Amino acid sequence: MGALYLVALAIALTGMVLLDRRFRLFFWADARRATIVLVLGVVFFLAWDVAGIGLGIFFRGETSFMTGLVIAPELPVEEVFFLTLLCYLTMNAVGAATQALARRGARAS
Repeated sequence: MGALYLVALAIALTGMVLLDRRFRLFFWADARRATIVLVLGVVFFLAWDVAGIGLGIFFRGETSFMTGLVIAPELPVEEVFFLTLLCYLTMNAVGAATQALARRGARAS
């Protein structure tokens, strides 16, 4: 049960990829731009986490659902997958909203 959270994140990321592919929201719309945006977003939030850990604000919660592997003190490996999911979800939502507004504008004119 130690990898349950990581498996859940991987399943959710797979869902994001499937939605992206089906509706051409992010990577399937422009792979180069999407890669840059996703990497920058994950790096930004990892830096945010490291700063919070350094200031004593963030701590790693102990649970039996996590692997226990850390990439830095108080920074579990699952955090990278969570931040990737968070950024990917946000960009898919932006892509979907952009498409919906474009369709709405096309119908209005």
